[in-house]
Parts: sequence; structure tokens; C-alpha cells
Amino acid sequence: MQLKDNIRESQAFLTRTIVAGMLVLATMLLLVSRMVQLQVVDHEHFTTLSRENRVKLVPLPPTRGLIYDRNGVLLARNRPAYSLEITPEQVGDLQGTLNELAKVIEIDGEDLERFWQLKKRKRRFDSVPIRIDLSQDETAQFAVHRHRFPGVDIKAQLLRHYPHDVKTNHVLGYVGRVSQADLEQIDASNYAGTSHIGKNGVEKTYESALHGVVGLEQVEVNAAGRRVRTLEQSAPEPGVDVHLHLDIGLQEVAMQAFGDNNGAAVAINPQNGGVLAFVSQPGYDPNQFVEGISTKNYRALQQDEDRPLYNRALRGQYPPGSTVKPFMGLAGLERGAITYDSSIYCPGFYQLPGNVHRYRDWKKGGHGSMDVESAIVQSCDVYFYRLAHDLGIDQLHDYLSQFGFGDRTGIDLTGESTGLLPSRDWKRRARRQPWYPGETLIMGIGQGYYLTTPLQLAAATAAIANNGTFFTPHVVDYLHDRDRGEINPIPPHAKLVPIGAQQNWEDVRNAMRDVVESARGTAKRIRSDRYQIAGKTGTAQVFTVAQDAEYEEDEIDKKLRDHALFVAYAPVEDPQIAVAVVVENGGHGGAVAAPIARQIMDAYLLREDAGP
Repeated sequence: MQLKDNIRESQAFLTRTIVAGMLVLATMLLLVSRMVQLQVVDHEHFTTLSRENRVKLVPLPPTRGLIYDRNGVLLARNRPAYSLEITPEQVGDLQGTLNELAKVIEIDGEDLERFWQLKKRKRRFDSVPIRIDLSQDETAQFAVHRHRFPGVDIKAQLLRHYPHDVKTNHVLGYVGRVSQADLEQIDASNYAGTSHIGKNGVEKTYESALHGVVGLEQVEVNAAGRRVRTLEQSAPEPGVDVHLHLDIGLQEVAMQAFGDNNGAAVAINPQNGGVLAFVSQPGYDPNQFVEGISTKNYRALQQDEDRPLYNRALRGQYPPGSTVKPFMGLAGLERGAITYDSSIYCPGFYQLPGNVHRYRDWKKGGHGSMDVESAIVQSCDVYFYRLAHDLGIDQLHDYLSQFGFGDRTGIDLTGESTGLLPSRDWKRRARRQPWYPGETLIMGIGQGYYLTTPLQLAAATAAIANNGTFFTPHVVDYLHDRDRGEINPIPPHAKLVPIGAQQNWEDVRNAMRDVVESARGTAKRIRSDRYQIAGKTGTAQVFTVAQDAEYEEDEIDKKLRDHALFVAYAPVEDPQIAVAVVVENGGHGGAVAAPIARQIMDAYLLREDAGP
């Protein structure tokens, strides 16, 4: 019989007790540390999560500022609309919900495509629109079935609307949904809750002023995520209103004057650079871009051979043709290459010394004896071939650049083209070729590599009209903060074109006046009995005519016909408006472009409310 070992049993029991106690102590320490972690260290985090189950922070987007023309006509407004939106976090079966929604509200393929694209850019607790701009019937229909769709709600919003559609598209631009690229360039916190942003035009340039400052609202919600009550709110600051120099009435006249022709027209106030009219024909309806244009409609705009999306006034680059001749004459007088009385004989062509190639004049038989005044009035090419040769490319480039040619004007719109004022250095860089004397000649009549935009032509013409003050063109006149009652004007910015002799400028302006007012002027048909006009016609070749070939306008395709140009200012004694018109493939400037300019000037100068 084996005796019981009490000592060993006691030691084993004690060991087990100690181990058990240590395990209990370790467990207690673990529980206590976890409680400290939850109750002390992470207290604020979990309190916030708990609160967010009950309280939601809702950004309050500001009301976008309005845009008006110079006479207070509303050009861009905000209209009320309702959208059907889904918060993915609150929806269990998203695809099933979409399928059921389609039985209540019409949802097409493009709605679904847009929804999934927007969902990728948003957080799960952000609402995503599935249908935008619901009708009243659709709103009422969903309200009946609302209880079936947790996480789906109708939200009221303000949508941008352009009541003058195609008449203002290329100057106002449009707003569109905020993209990922937009978010990388803006203060995202200020755009919380904001769905739209300016994409181009005035809407983009003045986005920060038009947008305003976002507000914030604390709301209590129930288990289904529905709003119960508002706890706290900081109101958003609305965007300021933008008032333009643009005259919508003048804009309409200019567009109608083009008829079926494509082209551009820019009218500027020479006294401050304010843009009075800004036309690119044809245009498009910007309202279809606000909520996302359909693929079909966008493809149709892209494939339209008339390129309605292309802003011709801002980006179109055209040879200036003979509209450059007043600037050429001024360059010759100011640089001493000619005097007012010096003349040459025009036989209908010009030849470089030692060269048999003939540079032809538009008038086959020639103009006879020409001085600078008669050469501008009758648009003699030979005179300006000779003048360009005498000045040389270096002097030509340096002088013409003072009028803004070859550079952006700095207008308060995005996407402006520079045009092209060629030089020796440019050709060496761009073409890796030397500059040839013949290229200087054709540059003297606004052809060859020389390209300008309608905006550049208008700004340069305004500089001649106001005696060498080159104003940076600007569309916006002032910003109006209605809440504070503040008006902040956009100050004009100007530079001076150096004047060697005042008489030279007077002589060129008199010649431009005679282009319209004299019996031999190339724009005499637009002469007015009410006021005097100074201007210059231009015709720019689209393709080069061979040395011995004849240009027969009626026998070539319209797309290959010359561009028609005209620049002008009026009244001569006190210029109030400067205009540049380009009619693509229009033919002769005096016959096509000049009458359009005359209609624009009549509409502005002969109204009772006309003024600077």
C-alpha cells in the first residue's frame, strides 16, 4: 500500500494556484489595458464615431454668383432643380436598389454610366446622383415609394442656366461637374458639397469669386439615415455677381450679321479695353454641358465640320491680310523708311533686285504712283512689298510686336492663342531654315507665316484709335458683393506704344478714315451719314496661287476661298468702339466683312443708351 505524498501534492497545488492566479492577473491586466485604450486613449475617436451614428456633418454649398451684361441683363442664372441621389453606405444591395428604382423612375444607360463614374470619385458616405433635374411628376412618383428605398433621397439644388445659350457660350463658358483633375487644383474643403465648377470662359476665370465659401450643418439622423433635426449651422457665403462690359444686344446683332457664314467678331471700347461684343460663329448651347452632355451629342459637336466648339475669336489664327497695312505704314513713317510725301510707282507687281520672280498686286494693271496715304486707301500691295523690303524683317518684327501681335493680349479668358509674328529666330528654331527676303515681302501684306487672332486685331486697332495706348482687353467690368454691398471694379491695364512723331499717327488715322470716307476707298460702301468710320479691309489667302495662275473664286470650293477681314473704329473724332471682323472663306473684306462691322457699329453708336 502506497502512502500519500502530502508534501508533493501541496507543492503541485500551490504551483497550479500560482499559474492560475497569474493567468487571471494577466487577463485582468489585458482587460484593464483594453478599457484604458477604449475609455481614455481612444475615447475621443469612439465618441466621434458614436456621435456620427446620430449626428452628420453636412456641407452647405454656397449659391453661385450671377453674371450680367453691361446693361444689367442676366446672362447666367441659377434655377431650382431636384435630383435623385443614392448614399452607397446606407444601401445594402446597390445593384438591386438600382434595378428597383428603374421601375419607379426612368433611368437610362447614360444615367447609370454617369452614376458609376461619379461613385468612383466619391466616398461611401457621399451621396451620388442617379437622375438629375427630375420633373414634378417624377418627384411626386418617387415620394410615394420613398419608404422602400433607404439611402435614396431627393435633393433640391440650383443648376446653372444660360438663358441666351449660343449667344454667350464662347465668352461665358459653362460649368460642369467637379472632376478629379479639378480637385487637384482647388481647395477641396471649400468645394465639399459643391458639385459644379467653371470649365472655361468667364465661369472659369472668375471661379473663385463666383463660387463663394462653403457652410456647414450638423444634423441629427435616425437609424435609416433620415434627417431628424438640425443641431447647428454656419451659413455659406454666396459667390459675388460678375458684371461684364459685354452688351448682349450688340452680341445678338453681330451674330445675326454673319448670317450663314462662319467667323469671328470682337468689339472693344478703345477708352478702357472693355470687350463689348465677342462672337465666334457658329456656337453651341452650353446648357447641355452643365449636367454632362450625352456621348451622342458630344460626338456630334466634335464631328461637325463647322467646329462649333472652337472659339475663333480667342483661338482662331488667321493671316491678317491687308488689315496690317496701317501698322506697316506707321512702322515705315516712325522708323524713317518713308515719308508722308514719298511715293513709288506700282505697275501691278514687285521684283526683288536681281530676281525675276514677280510678287503680284491684287490689281492686275497696277495702281500707278502711290504714297502711303493712297496705298492704304486703295490697299496697294506693291507699295507695302517695297516698304517691307526697305524696313527688313528685324525692324518689322520689333515694331509690330508693340501692338501685341505674336503674343497673348492677356484678356481675362483662358485658352487664348498667341498668333504668330515671324522672325529670323523663330524660323531658325521652328523650321531650322534661314529667313529669305521674299518672306519679308509677303509679311508686309499680312501673308506667309504671319497669323493673328480676331482679338489681337481688335486690340491693336483700338491702340491706333486712342493714339498709342494699348489696353489689355477685359470682359469683366466689376464684381458686386450683394451681401456686403461692395462693388469692386476691374481696373484697366494699359501700356504705351512709343510715338516718334505725332503727325505720323495722324496721317495713318486719316488714311484709315479715307478707306471708308473717300470715293476710292476699299470700304466706301459702308460709309455712314451719321458718323465717320476709319478702317481697313483685308483679304487673306487660304492657299497659294501659282505665279501665272488666276484666282477664280466661283470655280473653287468655298472652304478654299479667301478669308474676308475688316478692322475699324468710330466715330473718327472720338472713338467709342473698335471692331475686328473675320469671315472665313468670305472672299473680299470690303464686300463681306465691312458690312458686318458697320452693323455692329450702328447698333452701338446709334442707340439712345449708347455710351462708353
